[in-house]
Formats: sequence, C-alpha cells, structure tokens
Amino acid sequence: MAVSDFTHQTHVQYFRDVLLQQLPGVFESSDPNRVTLAYFAVSALDLLNALDQVPVADVIDWVYSLQVLPLAVDDPRSAAVNSEPVFGFRGSSSIGIRFCSSGSQPILYDGGHLASTYSALSILRILGDDLSCIEHEALLNTVRGLQQPDGSFCPVQLGGERDLRFTYCAAAICSMLDDWSGMDVEKSVAYILGCQSYDDGFGMNPGLETHGAGTYLALASLKLMGRLDSKPPHDVGPVAATLDRPGLVGWCVRRQTESGGFQGRLNKPADTCYAFWVGSSLKMLGTYNLCNTVELRSFLLTCQSGWGGFSKIPNRYPDPLHSYYGICAFSLLEEPGLQPLCCELGFSMRASDA
Repeated sequence: MAVSDFTHQTHVQYFRDVLLQQLPGVFESSDPNRVTLAYFAVSALDLLNALDQVPVADVIDWVYSLQVLPLAVDDPRSAAVNSEPVFGFRGSSSIGIRFCSSGSQPILYDGGHLASTYSALSILRILGDDLSCIEHEALLNTVRGLQQPDGSFCPVQLGGERDLRFTYCAAAICSMLDDWSGMDVEKSVAYILGCQSYDDGFGMNPGLETHGAGTYLALASLKLMGRLDSKPPHDVGPVAATLDRPGLVGWCVRRQTESGGFQGRLNKPADTCYAFWVGSSLKMLGTYNLCNTVELRSFLLTCQSGWGGFSKIPNRYPDPLHSYYGICAFSLLEEPGLQPLCCELGFSMRASDA
C-alpha cells in the first residue's frame, strides 16, 4: 500500500510492537537473532524520537542476561572455559543458559556471536547504559581470538562464514568500547582493501562480486578505524586507506535506478535497505548530494506500509530489517522529526556521541 507521506506515528507503533509484543509466526525462525530484532526496534524508536515507548530498565536487564561471562578465577572449571574465545552476547535467551550469579559454565554451542554482540552493545549505547557491566577484557580477548591470519573474522569460536560483516562487527565493538586491543587493525585494513573489486566497489570477500552492503561494511569499518578521515580518532598507524574514491563514488551513484531506489548489485531491482547501505556509503564519502533525493524518497514511500514499517520492494509485507533501514534512509534524507544518523555505527548521532 503506497502512501503519499512519511507516516511517523504508524512506524512508532510498528517498532513498539516488534519490541514489546510477540513476533508474528513468520518470524519464528528468527528467534535465535532476537537481540538483532530488538536492535532494529530500539534504534528505530530512537531515530523516531520515541524512546519513551521503550521500557529502558527492562530492556537493559534483558540484554545483559544474554551476556556469556567467564567463570570466577577460583572456580575449578575456569582454566578450561576462560581460555576459549567464547565471551560476548548470545543472540537470544532461547540459546544456551541464562546467566545466574552462581556462574553457569558456557557450553560448546553457547558462546558469544560477533553480530549479536554488536547488536547488544548498540542497544545499551542507545539506551544510555554506561557499559560498566560488560566484561571488557574477556570480550575483547574473544574478539581478537576470532580474527583470522588474513585479517578477517569468524563470528563464533566454532568457525563459520568469514566476510566483511564480521570485520565490521569487530570494528564497531572496539569503537563502542573505545579499546582497539580486540583486533589487529593493520591486518583488517589489508583484508578490507583486498575486497575492493576491479569496478571500485567492494565484495563481501576478496574476488567476489561487488555488493552495496559489502561496500558499506568496508567503508564503515575503515571510518571507525580512522582510515577515511584526515585525523584518526585513535592511534592506528597510517591515516588513509588507499582507495580510488572517484571510482568508488561513481559505482555507488550508478546504483540508483530509474525507480529512484538503490540496487545492491548490477542488474538487480531497487530494494529499500540499499537506500541505507549505498546511501550511507555516499554520505561517508561526502558525496550524498550526488544522489537524486526526490526520486529516492518517492521510491521509499512506495515501500512504506499503511500500518507501519517498510517492505523490501513495493507491494510486499513489511519486515523488521527493511523497516529499520527504511527509517535510516529517511534520516539520511533529513526527514523532519527524525534524529540524524551516525552512518558508521548504524544508530543515531545522539547515541554515538553519548
């Protein structure tokens, strides 16, 4: 159902329901990623200036219940358990064992996950938590232990996919904790630059097809590391990464289709979420003015649901991911009533400055 204007209040209702009510059955398989769904909802409500809809203390307590903690040093099991890179945040209370003060031993499949940890820390930052209950040393040692020899990251201690998603999560975690001991920055920069393709965009891994999300993840990671700015925010060595900026900007600009929306790859239809992925890339490169914002806004409105949220493409049902990145896209468009977006961290400037 296309509507003619941004329907602020229906979006507030949509994300309040995602956060506080039972998810529709179609999302049952996404329960292991509930903390990420909560991040979409909390961050969207923040951007919508509606954090008063969030039971802050309850959400913070729930997020901390997902933290996988090391055992006390005097626990006879601690030497074996604490040496493994398992700490951080699990994705849902349906996974593993809820933390209790008696100290439940982490089990093999109950470690932290980089994406879940990024989502959990983002929620805590948005809600104004001071992160004092984070086990910083255990978490950062875990992140560093997940870095691979080529500079990429596995998401969990058991292995898994390695691509720019988890390099970004590691960089964002280190940035939010203001401690870069969790990664070898030089190795990560080399890995990221190796993902740049012949057409100047970035694939998710070296040699893969250029992708809008991969390009965002590469640029956001480099920005967090201080490699896209003239003055780095911390001591990471050389300042600038070697990028063909004009070529990269050109690749991003060409992703805007005749529909007004952005596509993620060549010869693909426009998709709501790429208004964030590609739009943020242009914003970080200082060239967001090169996109046709009038046409982009018109496309996004065709994906806006009459009952709140956004669909991937027009005439489909909304979902939490595309709904969140639709809100982010309208923030980039400076929609009245929305908080400005911190592109590289994926939540509001207000929360990033806290």
